[in-house]
Amino acid sequence: MAFGKKQAPLNDPVAIAQAQRMREEQEVDEAFRKGITALRDFIAPSSIEFSKTHFQLGTRFARTYYVYGYPRSLTTGWMSSMVNLDEIIDISLYVYPVESQVVLENLRKKVAQLEAGLQIDAEKGRVRDPAKQNAIMDAEEMRDKLQVGEERFFRFGFYFTIYGHTMEELEFVSNKVESILGQQLVYSKPASSQQEQGLNSAIPQFMDQLQIRRNMNTGAVSTSFPFTSADLSQDNGILYGINMHNSGLVIFDRFSLENGNAVVFAKSGAGKSFTVKLEAIRSMMMGTEIFIIDPENEYQRMCEAVGGAYVRLSLSSPTRINPFDLPQVIDTEEADNALRSNLITLHGLLRLMMGGASAQMQGGGGLMNGALTPSEEADLDAALIETYAKAGITNDPLTHTSQPPTINDLYDTLLHMGGNGPNLAQRLRKYTSGTFAGIFSQQSNININNPMVVFNIRDLEDELRPVAMFIVLNYIWNKTKSDQRRRLLLVDEAWQLMKYEDSANFMFSLAKRARKYNLGITTITQDVEDFMGSRMGRAIVANSSMQILLKQSASAVDVLSGVFKLTSEERKRLSQFPVGQGLFFAGQNHVHIQITASPTETNLITTNPEQVRRMEQSGNMAGSQGTIDLQNRLYPGV
Repeated sequence: MAFGKKQAPLNDPVAIAQAQRMREEQEVDEAFRKGITALRDFIAPSSIEFSKTHFQLGTRFARTYYVYGYPRSLTTGWMSSMVNLDEIIDISLYVYPVESQVVLENLRKKVAQLEAGLQIDAEKGRVRDPAKQNAIMDAEEMRDKLQVGEERFFRFGFYFTIYGHTMEELEFVSNKVESILGQQLVYSKPASSQQEQGLNSAIPQFMDQLQIRRNMNTGAVSTSFPFTSADLSQDNGILYGINMHNSGLVIFDRFSLENGNAVVFAKSGAGKSFTVKLEAIRSMMMGTEIFIIDPENEYQRMCEAVGGAYVRLSLSSPTRINPFDLPQVIDTEEADNALRSNLITLHGLLRLMMGGASAQMQGGGGLMNGALTPSEEADLDAALIETYAKAGITNDPLTHTSQPPTINDLYDTLLHMGGNGPNLAQRLRKYTSGTFAGIFSQQSNININNPMVVFNIRDLEDELRPVAMFIVLNYIWNKTKSDQRRRLLLVDEAWQLMKYEDSANFMFSLAKRARKYNLGITTITQDVEDFMGSRMGRAIVANSSMQILLKQSASAVDVLSGVFKLTSEERKRLSQFPVGQGLFFAGQNHVHIQITASPTETNLITTNPEQVRRMEQSGNMAGSQGTIDLQNRLYPGV
């Protein structure tokens, strides 16, 4: 008799249905498991094909090299030229420590062999071999340092893989890398018939399948430290973008340089406004106050999103700024010179107002018709002093709290004085009772205390724009002197100021003196040739410790390459950069940078018409959301 499980009849419909259901469940489970994608499925190439001298990863060609020869001595940073090369290169370094006792025994034998060889040469009358003598000296020096623990011994392997989209590109990169290493007497070879082993050795999995190594001591190995690339990363500062040399971060504090001034040059649409707006909101998060002169209404959405003050300047606007305002400074020396300093500024402003478009700079900077004669200058100076005196303001700082006069008061003074006064009054009349009356001829009605202030001058007439920019700059300068905090001043489309000698001089004066008051000035322009063609424009660039050069026109490249001493490669790329890429200069250092923003930052600062249209359609306009918590929006969870 057999004992066991009772089996269901083969024709039992219930058993058949259960078996069918189990088979279906197994098939579903197998299909599900086949569809599961692991991380390695994302990073693995679609195919790998190895040949004798190279291999192909998907559609890209690659080749692995090993280094087999080194010079007698290596200098620190010898690998930097290779690391900073604008090519895709994977580098792997293998360092194997060796017991000192083993090395000492081998050195003892080696020294004995070399000395025996020298002795045999001497007995046979041969010329003394300098190479053997140097080898003995090196071996004895190494033995002494190992014995006292000053040095250790290592086995060192150096492999690298280069890439190209085509075989021609791969050969070009190969020749470039081999030449760079060969100039330093470092010799490399492709891993012929071992490309698979070479790939496994170069990728970060610690599989040294080539096993081509060189004996090195501590000092030699330390010179191979790979992180010697052009680096602009600091402990403090803000993130500007990605270092395209080594994929590192460009984190920088511009106030750590000789001054906090910067210039941004780019052709229209290359991303200059995007770059400075990104810097502005990130600097604001670090406690820096921001002033912006906005000629094209590009900063409103960002300003409103962070709760800033947006000041519109136009003939129909109720906003008024009085250029006769004096700064309320605490410093005794500054207070004594406050009136005199403002008088000098007013001279430049009034020359600009009275000269108008005819006072444009010509080439080197000379004025054409419209400039004031020496006699008119003298009468204007006397009228300014008298106008302040009528308001009760003198050189005594105690009188500077009185209400300042206006251009209307200056007009009355000029009209009733002798000499050139009446003529000057007529030239000033359009600002008092003529077309441009009101906006700059009344007492100031703004007293802004906000971490971000944007002055919009888009709706001003072209003739009035330079005057408005000059007056706004003076207003910001007075506020800076009154309350010295860390601030950034962004002057967009600065070429409009550089067309006139007096406004260009004032801009240059601010650039020279800004650091003393903890102010950094960012000068932004797309008209590089005109800006650099003026004497003051070149001086402003010379007084800016940080420069950002984005994509340029071919004619602008010629100008900038001479000013910034660009290499032939940088010169070639400057006109070919994609949007958001460029050269970032900070003092003596410069890198190839990719400006990078988070999606929230992009929504705040983009002026790309297509992106703005999409945001409007989706109702995601940052400006319509009112004041937001910028820290949480930009960096959630921090």
